[in-house]
Formats: sequence, C-alpha cells, structure tokens
Amino acid sequence: MTTTLDDILETFEFLDDWEDRYKYLIDLGKELPPLTDAERSEEHKVRGCVSQVWLITGIEKNTEGAPVLTFRGDSDALIVQGLVAIVTAVFSGKTAEDILKTDVEGVFNQLDLQEHLTPQRSNGLRSMVGRIRADAEAALAAA
Repeated sequence: MTTTLDDILETFEFLDDWEDRYKYLIDLGKELPPLTDAERSEEHKVRGCVSQVWLITGIEKNTEGAPVLTFRGDSDALIVQGLVAIVTAVFSGKTAEDILKTDVEGVFNQLDLQEHLTPQRSNGLRSMVGRIRADAEAALAAA
C-alpha cells in the first residue's frame, strides 16, 4: 500500500460525510496486498477482534542497529480491512522505539474514528494496536 498517514488524514479532512469516509476506508482496505492462505493462520491472527484479522510483522535493523518493523495485514470484513490499512500506515516502517512513543489515540481522534465505530470495531482496533506494540516491545527486548 502506498497511501501514507498524511494522505489518509488529508482525505478524511476533505470528506465531511461519514458515508463517504466509510467508502474511503473500504477503498483503503482494497489497496492492501493480499495475504496467502498460509499467512492467514492462527499464528498471525489478532485476538480480540470480532472480525478475523491477521497481521504479519517483519523486523529488520536500520543502520544504527535499531529494529524497524513493517506490517502487512488483512481482514474478512471490508471496513475492518480499511482499519488495518490505517494501522499499518501509522506504524509500518517505524523503529520499535518510535512505535511505542506514537500517540495513536491522537491519530484516531484526528480521524474521529472512536465516534463512528461500533464498540466491537473499536475493541478490534485496540487489539491491533496492542499486538503491534507487543511486537515492538519484543523486538526491542531481542535487540
């Protein structure tokens, strides 16, 4: 996916109707590269989501030796797939330390997500973020 967080924020600001924002979320989700059947495994499944969500975490070291994480994901629900796209745009390509410092609630507030998601989708979003933060903590511990 080539859409950046800045692109997403700009588009959300431009779209003032939530029906249009939901359509945009669905379009974002469709931009995600598909996962293979093998990647859609229990090992990669995010717990705490009503919909099925899978996150694949890649870890490489930057020139300073700090772990940099990348994320790929998918869901069986269109709007949730769009939320996966937002989460990967927020965190993918950052160092583990930067991931842990990211004010993700601030980003979600900018997008006004909490106001317009069902409690189940909000819980799923928190579960995705929790999983990403846990992966960042594990990468730091292993570094």
